[in-house]
Amino acid sequence: MGDRIDAPLPASSYDLEIIIVGINHPGNLGAISRAMLNYGFDKLTLVNPNCSVDDDEARNRAKHSGYILDNSSICETLSEAVEKSSLVIGTSGKREVGSKILRRHFLLPWELSDKLRNYDGRVSLVFGEEGKGLTASQLGLCDFLVTLPTWEGYPIANLSHAVSQLCYELHRDRIINGLTVKGVKNQKAISSDLRLILRKSIDDFCQSLDSDKSELINDVFERVLLRGLPIDSEAERMIGAFVQATTALQKQSGNEEWRRDRRKRVTPDNQSDR
Repeated sequence: MGDRIDAPLPASSYDLEIIIVGINHPGNLGAISRAMLNYGFDKLTLVNPNCSVDDDEARNRAKHSGYILDNSSICETLSEAVEKSSLVIGTSGKREVGSKILRRHFLLPWELSDKLRNYDGRVSLVFGEEGKGLTASQLGLCDFLVTLPTWEGYPIANLSHAVSQLCYELHRDRIINGLTVKGVKNQKAISSDLRLILRKSIDDFCQSLDSDKSELINDVFERVLLRGLPIDSEAERMIGAFVQATTALQKQSGNEEWRRDRRKRVTPDNQSDR
């Protein structure tokens, strides 16, 4: 029933945006819209979609949540979609083991809701294409990853089910904690610009290492540090430390960049997910 559709959405300290990359099936699109509104979320962004928000099947499955489709944003790339985000969380059902686990260190849904409870910023929760998920480069644009605790014999959930389950868990946490946590100061999110600068300072530092595992080290630093949800002042101190460490490594190795770039503000490169 949709006779209470005018009721206000439940409050969160954070501003959640669901991002779907490369969606193919209009039925899934409509089901995602309905699941989002069931749990009180209504911001949807589609990256390079392969079906239309005006498809009859999408509209039929969306039911009373059609306005989410009407107001959805369309982007060509994931990097464009997350440009203004304070926190980008990727999703995947592929849970590697052994040496690859460092690249895919996941939070579980209830761990994610616990982290976000008092977070104050724009949070992008990113889902990949049906049957494929997010590519390695798209996962690289995410600050950390979350996975559903599915059975290892059949771990990959339907896209709309995955969206529904994560929205449920986040809304469940709001209900348990009274929707808004009175008397608790929200954790101010890192700004979107500073997030990109921090990631670039980590990348510069890791590229200066004399190691054939610099890419893996880079990934570990980004996942661990950003999973801690740093605020601006903490990020600024980490950036300063990484810049100084990079300068020292460049000087030690005879790289003349240490003279040219030392103590300058880190400028992030344009990120790419293609």
